[in-house]
Amino acid sequence: MKINKLLFLIVIFWSLMSLSCKQELIIASLWQKVADGLSFPEGPAWDYDGKLYISNCNGDWISRIENGKTDTLLLASDSTFAKTNGMIVDGNDALLACDFGKGRIIKIDPQTKKAQTIIAGYENKPFVNPNDLTLTAEGNLYFTDPGKYDTAKTEGRVFYHDFRTNKTMLVADNLGFANGIGISPLNKKKLYVCESTKDRIVVFDITDDNRLVNKTVFIELPGGDPDGIDFDIVGNMYVAHYGSATLFVISPQGKILQKVKTPGKKPSNLEFGGPYLKTLYLTEDEKNCVYKIKVKNAGFKWHRQ
Repeated sequence: MKINKLLFLIVIFWSLMSLSCKQELIIASLWQKVADGLSFPEGPAWDYDGKLYISNCNGDWISRIENGKTDTLLLASDSTFAKTNGMIVDGNDALLACDFGKGRIIKIDPQTKKAQTIIAGYENKPFVNPNDLTLTAEGNLYFTDPGKYDTAKTEGRVFYHDFRTNKTMLVADNLGFANGIGISPLNKKKLYVCESTKDRIVVFDITDDNRLVNKTVFIELPGGDPDGIDFDIVGNMYVAHYGSATLFVISPQGKILQKVKTPGKKPSNLEFGGPYLKTLYLTEDEKNCVYKIKVKNAGFKWHRQ
């Protein structure tokens, strides 16, 4: 009887320990719709002044969402851009955007609503279809140029642009539709790229001269396309998994911490915003909507630290 009682107490102890050590959910709230009636929304960009900008990849306009209302920031017919995808607000509150319609990177002043080309192409040729971009701690730019979506081809490239010298370098190629891109909050010498047609995310080391080396697989995510990515302040990666109706939260070690069902099957990209950057915005292309959800950890941007 004494042995059985001891075993019982041991079981109870470890059960309590297990409950006390159970990981708190990183996302425990529900999705809320922010905007609808969009046209293949992508590239959400938060301007830290309460506005969220959204590309309409199948349309000809950039949307602006503020205080729950959606209007149009810019029409292609009123400017010089064609069709935008990934966007980011830089340290000077300008909007940098991938203009895949004309194969270039543009900068938009949200106040004057004027757009200008800042990176016209590489080796006297326009880019194929620039997709997504991220800024470094120094305010320079890495961006992806995927090429054709074809599982049999690896046309994807990554470029680096130094705004001080106005020089653009090809820093990675032979990628399977290079898509979402980001730099680790834990190490500004680690850059992550989604290879959508290979159902995986790879990581590179960034050299002192800003080139990319030592490509390794960070995580494989079959059943859909890893599309847009972003990071929180503790280094967790958030992945919009296009086609699987899933938002993944992944640890810095490449372990899945949480899977969150999205309102539609085609989540395309995401962005931290709102007070204290504790709201995660999601673009979704089956229902052509933008959603938001509350998160435990604040988002992180190197160029905003």
